[in-house]
Amino acid sequence: MTRVWALLHRDLRLAVREGGAIGTALGFFLVVVSLMPLGLGPDLNLLARIAAGILWIALLLAALLSLNRIFEADYEDGTLDVLATGPLPLELVSAIKALAHWITTGIPLAILAPVLGILLNLDLNAYPVLVGTTLVGTPAVSFLGAVGAALTMKTRRGGLLLALIVLPLYVPTLIFGISAVSASAGPSGAGSSFLILAAVSLVTMVLGPVAAAAALRIQIQ
Repeated sequence: MTRVWALLHRDLRLAVREGGAIGTALGFFLVVVSLMPLGLGPDLNLLARIAAGILWIALLLAALLSLNRIFEADYEDGTLDVLATGPLPLELVSAIKALAHWITTGIPLAILAPVLGILLNLDLNAYPVLVGTTLVGTPAVSFLGAVGAALTMKTRRGGLLLALIVLPLYVPTLIFGISAVSASAGPSGAGSSFLILAAVSLVTMVLGPVAAAAALRIQIQ
C-alpha cells in the first residue's frame, strides 16, 4: 500500500505542479458552455431543455484535452519503463494513473458543472443530480481514457486518434448522464439512469486498467 500511495501522491503532485492540462480543461469547459447561449439565442426554455446535454458533451470534450498526459510524460522520461519492471503490477499502475487523472481533472470539472448550469437556465431541482452524475460518471471518462492514452502513447500528435478511439466508448456514459439529469425534473426521477451510470463506471474501473496495461505492454516492448 505504501508504494500505491507514493505513486498516487507523485502523480497528483506532478499534475498540480504542471497545472497546464487542468487549466486547459477547465478553460475549455467554461468557454464552450459560455458560448452556447450566444449561439442559441435568449430563449430560456430552450436552454433549460438542452442544458444537461450541453454540460455533459462539453465536459467530455474538456476531459479529452488532458488524457494524453496520463502516460506520455512518464514514457518520455523513462519512468514508465521503471514502473513496468517494478513490484507493482502494470494493471495497478494504470489504475492509479487513471485515478489521479480523475482526481485532478474529473472532480474539478464536476464541481464547475453546476456553476455553468446557471448560464444555461438549468432547473434548480436538477443541480444535485448534475453534481452526483458528473462525480459518478467521470471515473468512466478517466479509466476509458487511460486505455486510449495507452494505445496512442507512442503516436506523434495522437490527440485526434485518441479522440476517435475514446469518444465512441463514452456514448453510454453520455446517454445515461444526460438521461439522469433530464429525468430529475420529471415524476419518475433519475434513479434508474443514475444506477446504470454508476454500473458503467464500475465496469470501466475494473476492465479499463486491464486493457490499458495490455496496451502498455505492447507499446514498451
